[in-house]
Amino acid sequence: MRVAVVGTCRLALLIAREIHDSTSHQLVILSRIAQPGLLSQGYQCQAVDYTNPSSIQHSLMGVDTVISTVSGNAQLQLIEAAVACRVRRFVPAEFEGRPSLRTQALLDRGRSSALARLNHYRNFIQSTVFVCGVFYERFSVNGMVSQQIGVNTGYSNEGDYIANPRNMTAIAPVYDSSQNPSYINLTSVYDVARFVVRALNMPSWPYEMSMSGDRMTVNQLIEVIQTCRGRQFYSVEWQNPTGLQYQMTVAQMAGDVLRQRRLATLIETAESHYDCAIPAYLNSAFPDIRPTSFSQWFQHNWASVP
Repeated sequence: MRVAVVGTCRLALLIAREIHDSTSHQLVILSRIAQPGLLSQGYQCQAVDYTNPSSIQHSLMGVDTVISTVSGNAQLQLIEAAVACRVRRFVPAEFEGRPSLRTQALLDRGRSSALARLNHYRNFIQSTVFVCGVFYERFSVNGMVSQQIGVNTGYSNEGDYIANPRNMTAIAPVYDSSQNPSYINLTSVYDVARFVVRALNMPSWPYEMSMSGDRMTVNQLIEVIQTCRGRQFYSVEWQNPTGLQYQMTVAQMAGDVLRQRRLATLIETAESHYDCAIPAYLNSAFPDIRPTSFSQWFQHNWASVP
């Protein structure tokens, strides 16, 4: 099988490495610019101009499966080229909660258009959405951006999402609109890569495939961070969707788009839109894959920070 991994963010490179090291699939990495570093490591890479259909189609010749980590118009053009080249399967750049639960337009970044396009071509190309919830890496030292993930999302810096473990402050969306505890599903990008690559050999793909590294309430998440840091939070703002929506209105009136994006992720969290049923689909399908727990990951990631 020939697999094209599209993009060079951290997740894309982890998926590529897993394919390269653990399978016999042929791999090509597609990027907007030349990648001499990856070439020197033995990877096959091709530079692609997403404004040129011929360029994309040339890069997809002979490809069976496309795994996309690019968004917007580039992904739409990629889908068109994949259909034209009779690519059998396509994985869109989702890797978060269930798309059907996404209510915040600021978080879409053209992904709904990509899903609509894939649905339009469903008789010609198979696709699936990998539902993994929230990346552990959102809580990384120096933020998710330090892992080359979510650079353009507006919530990739340290402390942008729920907790600031360095300063021990938090905005915790612990209740949903019915005042029930909010649940969150989390997975490390390393484990996401393992599940995605294992799923390549599945004979059929459902519309969505979920995975889970850990699942807990937002309140339990706060407690885990406190325990791992060995410190109490200096300040925690306990929130529900109503309070967060009020803050969103204030941010909209002020024209503060960055704050709007961060609040949008908290509203989605409050309504458990990053949650999924346990056991997750791929955890059940591949019980030999044992994901790292969030507490283990966090303890290791923050071990060197006093």
